[in-house]
Amino acid sequence: MVTSSESQMTGGLRHDLAALRGNWFWFVLLGVLLIVLGFAALGAVVVASLATALVIGGLLVAGGATEVLGSFWWTRDWSGFFLHMLSGLLSVVVGLLFLSAPINALLALTLLVACLLTVGGSFKIAAALSYRVPTRGPLLLSGLLDLVMGVLIWAQWPEAALWVIGMFVGINLIFRGVNWIGLGLAIRKLLPVNEN
Repeated sequence: MVTSSESQMTGGLRHDLAALRGNWFWFVLLGVLLIVLGFAALGAVVVASLATALVIGGLLVAGGATEVLGSFWWTRDWSGFFLHMLSGLLSVVVGLLFLSAPINALLALTLLVACLLTVGGSFKIAAALSYRVPTRGPLLLSGLLDLVMGVLIWAQWPEAALWVIGMFVGINLIFRGVNWIGLGLAIRKLLPVNEN
């Protein structure tokens, strides 16, 4: 027996899918563009790495400045005003450091990625060996891959700073593009053309 709320949810989902179906081509096109950008980033990993550092720096400056201005406009009578303002100032300072020294920013980012992969991979391995869970094999494999990537980055650091971030950005763009293409094609196939 279907309840009225289930019927409404199904009707709403069908309406949403029908609305998206008309745009399936744009999803596929977006996916193709992201894949092209991903391969361009992989073809110029140093440029992609530097561009990433500069974009992050610019976003930190813009976000921090907005937060500082917002603290004066909206929270100046609040007891947390100074913490709010200092948080924004810290973002501005870090953003300016990224913009003024993008190579040093890449060194720091790459070091953080290496730490994340090494420590996170070690924890995944420990969890896979300690607990008997149904996903033990994939968890162990994921941990081993993370650990190996982290160690490889450590072994090539600081030179790795010039290519690691750009490579990760390129790979991420390619996978996101594949996801958008898959979504567009799935939406196209999901509903018949004459369905309203």
